[in-house]
Amino acid sequence: MSNVTQTAKSRGVGKSIGSFLGNNSVPIMFILICAVCIPVSGFSVPYLLNEIMSRLGRNAFLILSLLIPIMAGMGLNFGMTLGAMAGEIALIFVSDWQIWGIPGMVLAMILSIPFSVLLGLFCGKILNMAKGREMITSYIISFFINGVYQLVVLYMMGPIIPISHSSIKLPRGYGIRNTVSLLNMRQSLDNAVAIHVWGVKIPVITLLIIAAMCVMIIWFRRTKLGQDMRAVGQDMQVAKDAGINVERTRIISIVISTVLAGFGMIIYLQNMGNLSTYSSHSQVGMFCIAALLVGGASIDKAGIGNVFLGVILFHTMFIVAPSAGTKLTGDSMIGEYFRVFASYGVITVALVMYETKKRRAKAGMGRQLQAEQEAMKG
Repeated sequence: MSNVTQTAKSRGVGKSIGSFLGNNSVPIMFILICAVCIPVSGFSVPYLLNEIMSRLGRNAFLILSLLIPIMAGMGLNFGMTLGAMAGEIALIFVSDWQIWGIPGMVLAMILSIPFSVLLGLFCGKILNMAKGREMITSYIISFFINGVYQLVVLYMMGPIIPISHSSIKLPRGYGIRNTVSLLNMRQSLDNAVAIHVWGVKIPVITLLIIAAMCVMIIWFRRTKLGQDMRAVGQDMQVAKDAGINVERTRIISIVISTVLAGFGMIIYLQNMGNLSTYSSHSQVGMFCIAALLVGGASIDKAGIGNVFLGVILFHTMFIVAPSAGTKLTGDSMIGEYFRVFASYGVITVALVMYETKKRRAKAGMGRQLQAEQEAMKG
């Protein structure tokens, strides 16, 4: 009897280990990659910690903006790029008015809100027409709005939208230069209150803002609107039967995500110190989603812990891969190709795994239903 019990226990342990490895295969894979690349890269520990801390402050707010649409069952919001573009337009106006530092950042955030809300409403309404295909739809919407953004920034700013400062205008007199300098704003938030611990710079204010955002998300989940979003995310039909306005709730989740993405983009660009007018936003959505998935999130489930684990693992790989590639192969481009491959590959792997689990769950439910029907007949 004891042997049978022991065998059952070992099988249970084996299943739990297998389940853990299956559910966390992407983070485990990146931990192994980082474990191999860090010693090969030759970077010192203080340098790595400084870079990771800088990237944590730069990217965490942007990635946190993805959590609310996931809670509402809308998957990974590639449309966060719309909020990034709204933040960039606001920064162009602030640069034109020569308002710098933290006041410039605050003004840019305020200016970004109406642009983000309008874009979020547009995106949310389109996504309501494409239920079940939100991710690919939001991805295509971001391409469409990018075209509108290019039109506004390249041709309308100057002759239609007044831009007076010559340093950000193209020599022809209209349109914005490829790069807008934010040197007078560079790391103004990060340096406002910064402490150094063992040679590592810790941007206290930036981290406090990120912490406040995390607390807000935890609080929001417990509000009536947050509960409605969770209900919609679990089952739209049941939520509708319970009296929840499903389409309105979904639109609100996208609007909130877009507004937060606009704020996150402003935090990101003040850390960088320059704005690449036509390309800064182009990869933001892809890299933020990749980092979230690296942290162990899925299309229908993501938490704050996934955000921070994802930032640390994904950006550690981004820091060490080029140097490790150069040391191993003698070609610096190998590391660059590897990290681009990894960022796209992790999204592919996560989507395939999600679809596989979904199909297995459906097949299991089908078998269970069939067994119940056979039992009733018998």
